[in-house]
Amino acid sequence: MRFFKFANESAIWRRIALCLCVASMPLASLAEPRHAIAMYGEPALPAGFTHLPYANPQAPKGGTIRLAETGTFDSLNPWILMGNPVWPIFTQPGLVAESLMMRSIDEPFTLYGLLAESVETDADRTWVEFTLRPEARFSDGTPVTIEDVMWSYEVLGTKGHPRYTAVWSKVETMEQTGPRSVRFTFNAADRELSMLMGMRPILKKAQWQGRDFDRSSLMVPIGSGPYVIDKVDPGRAITFRRNPDYWGRDLAVSRGLHNFDVIRYDYFGDASAMFEAFKAGEIDVWRELVAARWERNFDFPAMREGRMVKSEIAHGRPSGIMGLVMNTRNPLFADWRVRQAMIEAFNYRFINMTLTGGKDPRITSYFANSDLAMQPGPATGREAELLAPFADQLPPGTIEGYALPEGGERAIDRKGIRAALDLLGEAGWTVQEGELRDAEGRPFSFEILLNQSGSAMRTSAEMRQIVDIFVQSLRNLGIRPTVTQLDAAQYVERTNNYQFDMTWYERGLSLSPGNEQRLYWGREGVAKPGSRNWMGMDSPAAEAMIAEMGHARTHEDFVAAVRALDRILTAGRYVIPVSYSRISRLAHRADLDYPENTPLYGDWPGFMPETWWQEERK
Repeated sequence: MRFFKFANESAIWRRIALCLCVASMPLASLAEPRHAIAMYGEPALPAGFTHLPYANPQAPKGGTIRLAETGTFDSLNPWILMGNPVWPIFTQPGLVAESLMMRSIDEPFTLYGLLAESVETDADRTWVEFTLRPEARFSDGTPVTIEDVMWSYEVLGTKGHPRYTAVWSKVETMEQTGPRSVRFTFNAADRELSMLMGMRPILKKAQWQGRDFDRSSLMVPIGSGPYVIDKVDPGRAITFRRNPDYWGRDLAVSRGLHNFDVIRYDYFGDASAMFEAFKAGEIDVWRELVAARWERNFDFPAMREGRMVKSEIAHGRPSGIMGLVMNTRNPLFADWRVRQAMIEAFNYRFINMTLTGGKDPRITSYFANSDLAMQPGPATGREAELLAPFADQLPPGTIEGYALPEGGERAIDRKGIRAALDLLGEAGWTVQEGELRDAEGRPFSFEILLNQSGSAMRTSAEMRQIVDIFVQSLRNLGIRPTVTQLDAAQYVERTNNYQFDMTWYERGLSLSPGNEQRLYWGREGVAKPGSRNWMGMDSPAAEAMIAEMGHARTHEDFVAAVRALDRILTAGRYVIPVSYSRISRLAHRADLDYPENTPLYGDWPGFMPETWWQEERK
């Protein structure tokens, strides 16, 4: 039995009421504090586990790892919409600011206690309660308190990035239930909410008193994580230093992680300059995204002399989506036939052979490379049942089956051009004096917006090469789009406000999609700035599938809902997809190593540099 000194009378009475009901309830239905929580089934690791399976508890501590990003930054606050932040603070979980629970990247979706020593929820997950570890400390030595936790949740939920505010709207109440405990009660039936509430960064309330949280700033945030920000060269570099007094260094979830004394990030104008810096030994790790380059671009002195090595890391995560997204807020792309015409005109086979040598497969759906992917042919079973109420709203192929055109081996795919012209004709567009126009004589005109710093998965040169080939193909349709390249800050500003017609788009997806899907494709993002719904889709069917994913009580029902969503997204024709890789390719300094047992998600946030260490190779 657990005993509390309750913070308020309502909590006392709630507990009393619970006790009075025990006799009439099956024992298995009673909530109890646990060390971990899984979306479905049981956590893989039992209470008392010694370390995460993809961590090396004998990894030596020390050394420096130098990493790099493209672009620049003007803010150390990645938890709001404003500014161009230092993303490692956000993308490396728990680097500076920790959350109540920590995600294992060796399971689809399981959280283990970090700042929280336990988590408790009911069978229907209508509420969740966390109890803080008494030893939890911020980097300045002060204790992490329930007051800090509750303030962090409220300020993120009301002033933070839309990724936080959307979930906060589903919290009915937040109340302290003990000296180190807080409970969240939900106003929506969504089993994932109990998980998401464990993943919010906990910040030090006192640091932000009298400051505007929702304004970008270079103020160094105080967190409880294993690293502190040591040096900042605004826009150019940032250095993180391992905190020797880190409170959680002996936790099972930390053992074998956070091994480097120093983590440094340098920022480069584009990926080409960054690669040259890697070859020169100025940075230590390079993620290669193109198979053909992996084979031909790494014959340089440091590699030949063994100072650099190549590692391939397999993964079991979905492909996600990557390619050119069409903004349906523009009436031009509101018609699915026009979007399909763009897909037909995009000669994937030729582009893939030209850029990658055809080594990597094409993205065939948003959840390709996983059990969550839509299957070939028509929807069946539970998947078909979920889609049936929306049959009259969905574009052709959603229920019947949809597949991307393959393209041809020559630069001009005549079959694709003919198919595109037919679709454009159906949509009211015809070629008039060599130019595609509508019935009123207005030209088919749009802008392709690109980031001159490239993206996480493609260099700016590669993006431009893909776009240039595509533009040449469009000219055969009488279309002459404008291509605009902007610096990172301008690009972020325009995409945050959906001021583009077509642009490069990348979204990584997990094996446990949930509420974040609303941020990606939800109708709120059609008008609200800062969502990831760049295509501007407003689909009641997609909203229903996302809700069904949250309601699902079995893995089978969950898979059916995700596959149905995958059909809606793919047959919606919002993105012209390119290729993906089933492995991650990392070239790195020879004295950097990682555990042999790599996680299910592979090279994913939480893997590098968290699990890596520095050690001379024998």
